Amino acid sequence: MDLAIRNGTVVTAEATFAADIGIERGKIAQVGGSVAKATRELDAKGLFVMPGAVDVHTHLDMPFMGTATADDHRTGTQAAAAGGVTTLIDFAMQPKGASLLETLDIWKKKAAGKAAIDYSFHVAVTQWDDSVPDQVQRLADDGIPSLKVFMAYKHQLQIEDEVFLRILKAARRVGSRVMVHAENGDAAYILQQEAIAAGKREPKFHSESRPRIIEGEAVARAIVLAELADAPLFVVHNSCQEAIYHIGVARRRGLRIFGETCPQYLGAITVDDLYRPGFEGAKYVCTPPLRDSEQARAMWSALAADMLQWISSDHCPFRMDQRRMGQDDFTLIPNGVPGVETLVPLVWTMGVGSGRISPNRFVDLISTAPARVFGLAPRKGTLSPGADGDVMLFDPAREVTLAAKDLHQNLDYTPYEGFKVRGYPVTTISRGEVVWEKNVLSATAGRGQLIPRAPLAGL
Repeated sequence: MDLAIRNGTVVTAEATFAADIGIERGKIAQVGGSVAKATRELDAKGLFVMPGAVDVHTHLDMPFMGTATADDHRTGTQAAAAGGVTTLIDFAMQPKGASLLETLDIWKKKAAGKAAIDYSFHVAVTQWDDSVPDQVQRLADDGIPSLKVFMAYKHQLQIEDEVFLRILKAARRVGSRVMVHAENGDAAYILQQEAIAAGKREPKFHSESRPRIIEGEAVARAIVLAELADAPLFVVHNSCQEAIYHIGVARRRGLRIFGETCPQYLGAITVDDLYRPGFEGAKYVCTPPLRDSEQARAMWSALAADMLQWISSDHCPFRMDQRRMGQDDFTLIPNGVPGVETLVPLVWTMGVGSGRISPNRFVDLISTAPARVFGLAPRKGTLSPGADGDVMLFDPAREVTLAAKDLHQNLDYTPYEGFKVRGYPVTTISRGEVVWEKNVLSATAGRGQLIPRAPLAGL
């Protein structure tokens, strides 16, 4: 064996048991039994041994709102490794005038030589022409069987329902997945303009101009379009009861509707943070906006009831100097919060630590389910023999007070500053290579691989 992990408690989505693990040539070779002596031995006594987290929602080196996200594929993937994430899927955003294939090529070049962990892409479709169906087929053939559309960000990314329906039909024919940012962009635009005209310019008005009802309406409309197309639909970053109500109804009707939420909607931060004095509230501007504690409880209930199937970070980082573009106009604050490095400890602390979910459900939500849903299984998201040797050693007793100075994201703050977590990844292993251990990051730029994914089947 190249690497043996001994004396730990293995936690998968299905079971918890004591076992040693052997890794050879980057693959899991053995789980349990007598694992032969290895070139390198790790003692996991007192630790949980879990599959590495799979974060299927990040925005690295992404141009947006007159700037670009602060983490590129080097700093973003290194921060991910420090947080127990071993695979991520980033969004390739279609620039105006570029084809979908050209868009993928742009993002491949962004990641090449920089990514420290394994990765893939979703391609966001922002315009339509008659070549799109063929390009969707070619993307799927190239191992990129997922697209994203925006019902929000009018005059920037928003598409019309006609285009959305056409994309759903094109994707269904080739087994590609369609993800949707569901908010009524027209309504949000009008509410924003009315707020600015009334002199309401502070960060807190970001939330007031994007009420829950416009998220719920868009989710309902997206589900109707998916049903018309007889296509599955993947609703990302759900934040409120109005959204999950429609997802729950659709799933009970047998429709293939799947949903995600994120730590920022699970209670670690809330809409109250937007009301911080001065410009501090700008740190908490994301879309959909933060909600109150009642909505956070609803998200946990939806996860428990399998109305939502996975949790991702929606890592979309901007430094404070970038956010000050909206110093006098909240509509100009770049939208998004960082989270790829804090995904694992936040979900564990708020979920397992609070008794809301079991350790097995935790593994399912942050690793096994996203890998399965997005075509990475059985290579990722599991500790089964033959899978990649992507492993997280997790100390459930380790207490950490989150602080920007200790994180590896390319930022001057974290929205979770001062939040106390109990449970933290202490070692991250990517394809059999230790990339994070004892607070030392050794994930070198360029070692990550672009992983081809399978078309949709069996969900």
